[in-house]
Amino acid sequence: MLKFTAIMLDGMNYAAWLFLVAVGLTLIYGVMRILNIAHGAFYAIGAYVCASALGVFYAAGLPGALAFAVMGVVALIAGVIVGLVVERGVLRFLYGRDEVLMVLVTYALFLILEDAVKLIWGVESYFVYQPYAYFGFVEIGGLPYQVYDLMIVALAIVMGIALWFWLERSRMGRMTTAVVADREISAAMGINVTRIFATTFAIGTVFAVIGGVVTAPKIAVTPGIGVEVIILAFAVVVIGGLGSIPGAAIGAIFAGYARAMSVHLAPAYELFAIYAVMAVVLAIRPHGLFARASGRKI
Repeated sequence: MLKFTAIMLDGMNYAAWLFLVAVGLTLIYGVMRILNIAHGAFYAIGAYVCASALGVFYAAGLPGALAFAVMGVVALIAGVIVGLVVERGVLRFLYGRDEVLMVLVTYALFLILEDAVKLIWGVESYFVYQPYAYFGFVEIGGLPYQVYDLMIVALAIVMGIALWFWLERSRMGRMTTAVVADREISAAMGINVTRIFATTFAIGTVFAVIGGVVTAPKIAVTPGIGVEVIILAFAVVVIGGLGSIPGAAIGAIFAGYARAMSVHLAPAYELFAIYAVMAVVLAIRPHGLFARASGRKI
């Protein structure tokens, strides 16, 4: 029974983390048709900025509860700044180009940002465990579990609902949906497509940065942490269907529980589990579970 409880809790936590990391990637592709390889570097920047900000915070002797407010502010500011700098400084000059070219450009950005992280923060590891330990643990089904991990699950749910509300209920979201359907007609109707792209990319970057920020207290923040993340994020969005927000959520759940079951039942296959799920899904549905039907232009 304890093992079942552990699988359920770990799968839920890992799925929540994967959703936070992957949803920005699928949002950017769905609106802008950009496979953003640099997404992993945004995650790493979030982790490093969080570690630095919390280091200053705790050195100043401020109340521990305020650390979570600092993490939220850091995620928002860093995500918006990095997203707008990359979109306005590089990507806006390449809109309308071949998707393969965009992949190469974002891969180059990933390499540049990875080196920039090393230049700014060096190659030493950063540890900021205090937020992870602050709330302690709670016993669930006889198993002690960190409250911080449960907070990540709650955060993923809140962020997912907020993103859905923005897309479905806000004026900007409805304009974004129109741009996804047909950007040329949307522009002809007076929608500022450039502004939609900039906003979308900034929001997608904020999600990646949030993933890094909430992960920083759980790990040693070291160079190269963005490499594995971008691979996992792509696996999740491919399972769910590129460009689908519900698909990112379902893909994260599939991947999260596949990993949890592998860790507890067959540890030797942990790294293989997520990609096995992806292979099975693609064998049945080559475009993912929730891939949008697209019209063919003649």
